[in-house]
Amino acid sequence: MQTKRALSLRPATTGDAALIASIHSASWQATYRGLLPDAFLDTDVTRERAAYWEARMRAPGGERRSVLIAELGGEPVGFVCVEQQPDSLHGVLLDNLHALPQHQGIGAGKLLMHAAEDWARAQGATQLYLYVLEGNTPAIGFYERHGWQFVGAEPDQMGGVDITALRYVLRLDRIEQPAF
Repeated sequence: MQTKRALSLRPATTGDAALIASIHSASWQATYRGLLPDAFLDTDVTRERAAYWEARMRAPGGERRSVLIAELGGEPVGFVCVEQQPDSLHGVLLDNLHALPQHQGIGAGKLLMHAAEDWARAQGATQLYLYVLEGNTPAIGFYERHGWQFVGAEPDQMGGVDITALRYVLRLDRIEQPAF
C-alpha cells in the first residue's frame, strides 16, 4: 500500500538562498518560455536569481517579510515571499510564489498563498497585492480562481526586455460566508 506524502511548510533561513533561487529559476524557465528571451532563461536567470536571493535573504528588514518553503515528504517543491513595503498604498506585497514545474497542481501554491494571507493578516493588513507577467495565463487563472482581482497594468523590465506587469489585489478583510 502506497501512502500519500503530505505537504508542509517551513520558514526559510539565510542558508536556503540557493535552494530558493533554484526553485525560482526553474519556475521562470518553464513558465516564461516565449514571454522572455530564451538567452536570458537559458543562461542568465540562474546566476541572476542566485545573486538576488543571496542578497535578499541577508538584507535588513527581515521582520517585515516572511519566506516559507513548501515541502512534499521533506523535499522542497515551492516557496513564497510576502513583505510589508514601506509606504505602500496597495497593502502587503506577495512578492514571489513559485512551485517547481513537476509539482504544480498538487496544492503547494494554494498552501503557500494561504500562509501568505495569514501572515499579512497577522501584520494587520487588509489587502495583499502582487504582480504577474502579462501572458502568464496559468498564474493569472490561479490567482483569479482564488479571489484576486485585476486592478491595473504597469510597464516594467525583466530579462532585458520591456514587459507589462499586471497588478492584482486580494481583500483580506472580507467576511467569508459558509457554503451551504
